[in-house]
Amino acid sequence: MPQSLLSRRALINGGTAALVMAALSERVSARTPERRLKLTNANTGEHYDACFFANGRYRPEGLAELNHAMRDWRTGATRTMDPRLLDLLVDVRDRLDVAPRSPLKLVCGYRSPKTNGAMHARSHGVASNSQHMLGKATDIAIPGVPLARLRDAALSLRGGGVGYYPHDGFVHVDTGPVRHWS
Repeated sequence: MPQSLLSRRALINGGTAALVMAALSERVSARTPERRLKLTNANTGEHYDACFFANGRYRPEGLAELNHAMRDWRTGATRTMDPRLLDLLVDVRDRLDVAPRSPLKLVCGYRSPKTNGAMHARSHGVASNSQHMLGKATDIAIPGVPLARLRDAALSLRGGGVGYYPHDGFVHVDTGPVRHWS
């Protein structure tokens, strides 16, 4: 086959693939024009409502607001939270048919090494190398949603770790390896 024909064919195939990817991306954007989280911090009483994804892109100002909302409330330390965790929280909420403007109760987001060390020393249930310290974990509840149902929704998504703490009133969700515990 002549080289020029091969080049034209590769160009056409590449262009077709690009058009298909653009169409798929457009459909995904149309399905989820924006992603937002509304959080109520159980420890401080603070309320947040941040759009962190719109028009096919993560929004730096929304991410910054959620990084602040999910800070270590004991020390004030912040960390860049994993955007996949934020997406996972939206997916859990959507799986439960909870309205986007309904708040999630934030029990714990980021934990500084100092806070995590102190918690680990007091409790054998706190991992010394917690995903919380990496900005990849949160402990949540959703008002009106039974914790067992929240746990089941998180497990069904297989987005990472899921811990069930019914006596403490929350479910742990992280973007680490897929695993679960009670």
